[in-house]
Order: sequence, then C-alpha cells, then structure tokens
Amino acid sequence: MASRAAARSFARSAASAARAPIASRVLAAAPRFAARAAAPAVFSSSLQQSRGIKTLNFGGSQEKVYERSDWPKEKLLDYFKNDTIAVLGYGPQGHGQGLNLRDNGLNVIVGVRKDGRSWKKAVAEGWVPGKNLFSIEEAANKGNIVFNLLSDAAQRDLWPTIKPYITPGKTLYFSHGFAITYKDQTHVEAPQGVDVVLCAPKGSGATLRTLFLEGKGLNSSIAVFQDVSGKAHERVVALGVAIGSGYLYETTFEKEVYSDLVGERGILMGAINGLFRAQYDVLRAQGHSPSEAFNETVEEATQSLIPLIGAKGMDWMYANCSVTAQRGALDWHQKFYDASLPVFKDLYESVKNGSETKRALDKNSQPDYRESLEIELAEIRESEIWRAGETVRSLRPENNKK
Repeated sequence: MASRAAARSFARSAASAARAPIASRVLAAAPRFAARAAAPAVFSSSLQQSRGIKTLNFGGSQEKVYERSDWPKEKLLDYFKNDTIAVLGYGPQGHGQGLNLRDNGLNVIVGVRKDGRSWKKAVAEGWVPGKNLFSIEEAANKGNIVFNLLSDAAQRDLWPTIKPYITPGKTLYFSHGFAITYKDQTHVEAPQGVDVVLCAPKGSGATLRTLFLEGKGLNSSIAVFQDVSGKAHERVVALGVAIGSGYLYETTFEKEVYSDLVGERGILMGAINGLFRAQYDVLRAQGHSPSEAFNETVEEATQSLIPLIGAKGMDWMYANCSVTAQRGALDWHQKFYDASLPVFKDLYESVKNGSETKRALDKNSQPDYRESLEIELAEIRESEIWRAGETVRSLRPENNKK
C-alpha cells in the first residue's frame, strides 16, 4: 500500500518534467552553467573540478571523485598503446572487465586453465587460443599489466605459480583488497619493483558489462598499495575508465575489502535475505497466504520502494507514502536499528580480525565446494518464499506479454 502513493507521486513528478517545454527546461538550467562560465576561478565548497576530477561533499565530508570524461577512448588507446593487459581468470569480473577492455580497443589477453570451463566460455565469446587466450602462466608472462581476477581462494593457491612472472616494471592489478590485506592467510605479498593497484567495481561483472553495452558506467573504488613508477595512481584511474567505470572514488586495499565483505554479508545479501525470511514467516504463521506474504515482503520492496529510494532517497520515499505508512516506518526503524547494530558490529570485527576470511577460504577450498554450494542454493530456491516468488514474478506485466 505504501508504495502506491509513492509511485504515483514519483510518476507525477516525472510526467511534469517530461511535459515541460524543452526551452523552459534549458533556460532553467542555464543560470547554473552561466555562473560557472562567469567565474571559472571560483569554486564552491561542495564542488571543485579540474579535468574530470571533482571534490564533492558527501554528507559533510570532502572526497575526490574521478570521472571518465577525462579519459575518452582515443586517449586510452594512446596511453596504453605499448601495453599488454593480461586478465587472469574469467569469472564474473574477468569476463566483464576483459570484454570491456577488448571492446575499448586495448591489447588484452586472457589467462585461464587450458580446456577448463572458463577456457571453453572464453572461446565461445571470441577469445582465440594462441592469439589472445593462453594458460595462466603464459598470460602472466606476456602481460606487463596483470589483472589478478581469480577467485580469492585461487589467488592464494596459484600465487606461487603466478609470482615468478610479476617482474619489476610491471603493474599488478586487483579488483578486491582480499589477497593483499589478508596476506597472512593468502601469502600474496606485493613483489618488489612492481606497481600494485586496485579498481573494484561496485557491482557484479555482469552488471559492469551490461552498463558498458548501454553506454553507461558503474561506479568503482580505486587504491594504490605500491607506487614504484610514480604513475600508479594515474594508471589505475585510466584502467578504471577502460574497464567501464562511470566514476571512481579513492579508498585503500584494507578499507575496500572490509566494506565489501561487510556489505555482502550484511545489507546487500545476507541481512536482506534474513529479514525477508523473518517477515515472511511471521505473516505465514499468522494465516496470510503465500502470495500476500511475498508481495508485502519482497515484491513491493524490490519493484516499488527500493527503486524510489535509489532515485530520490529515503526521506523522499517516506514523504510520498501514506500517513499511516510514514508513521509506522518512522516509529519502527529505530527498533530495527537497535536490534541489528550489535550484529553489524560483530560482523565488522569478524572481517577485521580475519576469522571471517579464514572460514570463507577454508570452505571455498573444499574439493566438493561446488556440490555443497548447489545444495545450499537449492534449499533457498526450494523454500516456500522463493517458490511463491517464482509465481509472483511470472505475473508481472513484462513477463506476461502475448
């Protein structure tokens, strides 16, 4: 119910903007551009810009943001004209980043286990054995910029194999701070004489690829762990744009992996699944039908309210819901905050002290991991809430076209 009022308000504001004459919309924007043109040497406290670099105000804190506008394709091609980028691994990130680099015209090769599943997938997507598809060792040897995009467990297990090829003068690139931050567990240490950088897209490799094909970009975080050349920062910004980032913000290897692991186990995946289950189970225990319980728990959240939050913020969504929904949300959100805060603190500590990563590495290294994972995923898939969801999704208009 809450989402209907919000959705109507959102639709009205969008429609109003669309109906406005083009001239009036241009004129409304004109003063902002005129002000910038009139005083190019004066910058506001919330926005400073220099060749695609901005300093923005994030909730009262000033942070640098790097935009792709400073790295058009022609500049990327010139900057990397003498480089060979070796992408090790063809999982979600290797696949997305590798294809985007290739489509941007850079000299990129892929390194995976010969004749394995990833090798066959790469061949199916146009990578040619002996030309731009090689074994991991061959690719690491040929590349002067080496993307280590293997799984966290594989980075640990294959580091002794890869390390001899990461020679002075090369750049070692990661998309996760895991291996370097938890070097006591992975035994991956920055080699001497090598730039070590990170660009972590804030989304899956599939999303990175999809947005790239749509002409859009996914925001990414960047970090420099070791700068031997003096150009590591410039290079990682350029690489971030080349893989399909829309804008980039600075972090460290340690902060990237801490926030990433907490986010995955928390709101992004673990917590939201737990909250969905808890509310659904309470509704079902009180006699609500599966369709009603799913609609009020998952469908309304994912199809209506969360998109509104993403578009205009939590306060806007609250302001455009019914009075009853507003009051309930404002009164109950603190209770959920108080209940979950200790859990998030425990989660962060387990990530920081390495116990979470040790458990993940141990589990992911089991020879039957894929089989046991499928059992766990099947339990989710076959639970009532997600079986009900399959039917609900089939009724969406976009899935019901004739």
